Order: sequence, then C-alpha cells, then structure tokens
Amino acid sequence: MLEIGFTILLVLLAWFWFDSMGTREIAIKQGTSLAERTNLQFLDESVACSRVSLARNHRGHVQLLRTYEFEVSASGGERLSCNLTLLGNQLQSWHIPPYLQALH
Repeated sequence: MLEIGFTILLVLLAWFWFDSMGTREIAIKQGTSLAERTNLQFLDESVACSRVSLARNHRGHVQLLRTYEFEVSASGGERLSCNLTLLGNQLQSWHIPPYLQALH
C-alpha cells in the first residue's frame, strides 16, 4: 500500500512540475506582451512564481491560480516590480506600477 501511495505522490509531483514549466512559459509571454503594450522593457526574460492556490474559473471548475513576479524598465536603468496572475493558462489580472516615461 505504501508503494502505491508513493507512486501516486511521484506522479502528482511530476505533473505539477511539468504543468508549472508550461505555465511559466505562458507567464513570460504575457509579461513580455504587457511590457510592450505599456512601452516598457521586459527585464531578464524571466518570471518567478510567488504564489500558488486553487480557484474556480468562470465555469466553476477548480484550477491552479498562480501569481508571477517580473520586472520591467522604462529606460533600462531602474527596475519596476510587477506581477501577473494566471488562472490555469488564462491571464486574470496584472499590475505594473505608474512610472514617468522619459521624453525623447
């Protein structure tokens, strides 16, 4: 019985890891898109997952709700801390703080 429980745990951990890697790629694409739409530079081409929880989608199905932190810059010098939230693979919310845009 212990072997079955251990096997199930390993399968769940492997699924979570693979699902997280795919969702991270979606978060990178969404972060890059948000930065471009706000005339900012997406820094480091990376995001970090800061929170994982369960939530219901519009159909009532339970999905993973993940919040990712990332950084952008208006001029390349300063870094602005931002975040986005994905429910499953769908963007639910995002935050980019106000910034002063350099005049050219």
